[in-house]
Amino acid sequence: MEYDILIIGAGPGGYVAAIRAAQLGLKTALVEKKYIGGMCFNWGCIPTKSLLESAKVYNKVKHADEFGVDGIDKSTLSFNWNNAISHARKTVDKLTRGVEYLLKRNGVEIISGTARIGKDSKVYVNDAEFIAKHVIIATGSKPKALDGKISNVPMIEMEKLFELKSIPDNIVVTGNHVSSFELAQFFNLIGKKVTLLANSPYFMAGVDDFLISYITNKLSTDGINLITAAYPEQYDNGDLIVDGNRVKCDLLVNCNSRKAIIPESDIALHLTDRGFIKTSDNFETNIKGVYAIGDVSGKSFVAHLASAQGIFVVNNIMGIKSAFDNQLYPINMYTVPEVSQIGMTEAEIKAEGVDYKISEFPLSINGKALIEGNSEGIIRMLSDKKYGQVLGVQIVGSNATDMIGEASAIMSMGGTVYDVAQIIHAHPTVSEIFMEAGFDAVDKAIHK
Repeated sequence: MEYDILIIGAGPGGYVAAIRAAQLGLKTALVEKKYIGGMCFNWGCIPTKSLLESAKVYNKVKHADEFGVDGIDKSTLSFNWNNAISHARKTVDKLTRGVEYLLKRNGVEIISGTARIGKDSKVYVNDAEFIAKHVIIATGSKPKALDGKISNVPMIEMEKLFELKSIPDNIVVTGNHVSSFELAQFFNLIGKKVTLLANSPYFMAGVDDFLISYITNKLSTDGINLITAAYPEQYDNGDLIVDGNRVKCDLLVNCNSRKAIIPESDIALHLTDRGFIKTSDNFETNIKGVYAIGDVSGKSFVAHLASAQGIFVVNNIMGIKSAFDNQLYPINMYTVPEVSQIGMTEAEIKAEGVDYKISEFPLSINGKALIEGNSEGIIRMLSDKKYGQVLGVQIVGSNATDMIGEASAIMSMGGTVYDVAQIIHAHPTVSEIFMEAGFDAVDKAIHK
């Protein structure tokens, strides 16, 4: 069987690229060895955010009396893990069925199995041979394995988390980025004692120092024990020994830094020093006609950028040329409150020697935020002093992961603080903080 394009991996990078390719008239095949939707849909983005939403509702109900709701007996209020998992699974099933429908409706052939890249445009799946003019590798990544010295610890990978029948009292989450922060807070919200073990000096790498400071303080305020730049030494009698200290651990959840899942290839793929597939600016590997997008290339670890890269590669194959900006994508944390950023960090702006301005506006004086009882947060806009171009935006707030889309739209068009200040926002809305930050940058915020 011959295809114009064959894509390996059906996560957000792969399946989106497949649909786009089919829409442009290319004969397309999508190879997946396990689940349509990949890690994101099945044990990553979607189900974990569902669990976080369940925890947020649980936490909100505890304070329902503040909104005039009587009759809730807090002594009997509890978080039902199995029902939360059931809700997450229903969401996952609905979305994966929807993606399968879209793939079939657009004429994408789904091939089940493990792919191997051969020579002369050949790809092998199980015992079958296929010919593809173009191949896109979208196989993703997984957390690095834990040190063998603590092999006796009760440990679980994210893929198996949703199979647990119950959650023990003392949880250690190991990892140093967004997903580890989210999970640590989730377990804390449902009443567990949590330690976040960021076993690397690079805690929240790529996140602005302002947000790192906020996250660190938030963990402390929530009673989550944060240990950075330390490695577990052994597991002894229910305790994890870390830097000479004993940490109670009934379950260790592995959210370590990620390693690429690289498909077998008869032609050696060139890798980066970190073990990811090396690509050009157009995401082409050292093998002509073979591309790598998403986690496997190590250029990002978020689903939305993998999808954007997939569309870019397909467009590029079809002669639709453009430049891809790897910086203009949101980094989202679905915590309480949510945290999001886009564009340059303050440190990056300083490193480039740009004369910049910081404009801030707190949610504590925003009407809608006060109405909702979600007044913890701030918007922070970084702009070029000379022209007013918006260079970066950071938001802490209950709807930060949605509101960052406005910043994305402004920045993708090269917008300035003057543009932001002129956008009329409905009142009362939380998004009014954008207008206020714009006014603060131009002259002075109205309500500050």
